[in-house]
Amino acid sequence: MSDDQELLNKVENQVLWLTINRPDSGNAITPDVRNRIIDHLAEASGSFDVRAVVITASGEKHFCTGADLRAGGAAPPPRPEGVPERAAGDAARMIRTGIQRLIGGILDCEKPVIAAVNGTAAGGGAQIVMACDLAVAADNARLIQVFVRRGLIPDGGGAYLLPRVVGMKKAKELVFFGDDLGAEEAERLGLYNKVVPNAELEATAREWAERLATGPTRTIGFAKRILNRSLDADRATLFEEEALLVELVTGTEDCAEGRASFIERRPSEFKGW
Repeated sequence: MSDDQELLNKVENQVLWLTINRPDSGNAITPDVRNRIIDHLAEASGSFDVRAVVITASGEKHFCTGADLRAGGAAPPPRPEGVPERAAGDAARMIRTGIQRLIGGILDCEKPVIAAVNGTAAGGGAQIVMACDLAVAADNARLIQVFVRRGLIPDGGGAYLLPRVVGMKKAKELVFFGDDLGAEEAERLGLYNKVVPNAELEATAREWAERLATGPTRTIGFAKRILNRSLDADRATLFEEEALLVELVTGTEDCAEGRASFIERRPSEFKGW
């Protein structure tokens, strides 16, 4: 399978669909697939043709099982004689420039990102789901903080994201035991917004994404930014940023359209700027 086939991408009705297409490998992602997702998200932020993003995968068994450990990365730089195969800092750099950069790319994308979870999301795949703004899951989907099974701690921002969604006690339970989390329980905990039969997953994700794509795109992007910031900022800082962002939003043409449609008692026709 060529690199182009391993990550399918298309834009329909101003929605960018990114489909991980490695079902024979559990839709585990290679460095190339990871980097291409990051690039697509960065391009989507500045594109007037993309107003929402969906991340999904092929098949009905796996959404993403994290990094493909069998895939080779870029060749390391030459090492002087006597330098060990992995020096201190190498693994940390790999995490920073790999899965953390992918999760950051989702969180920082200026367009809303929906995860359409068609199957098991494990390891880095679970962190992708949490980083997305909204998540729709098939009823067979499982979410697993699988790291403890390999003697590892969560990477990809898991320790940052998980407690903020489910609370600290539940986060520790999921991380310490690494148990499978079924779709209904994940929805109850707030990890999924909605669970549907597998046959309805694509249509549901499409409905949500296309609804977002007809909304006031800049407004949604700024709302995403301040909601994400609210997890860390103190009240004074957030109130100041809120005031600045409100001022920016009120200068958009979509905001003017929203006011005009209210006064004229007609549906809004947002253009995305």
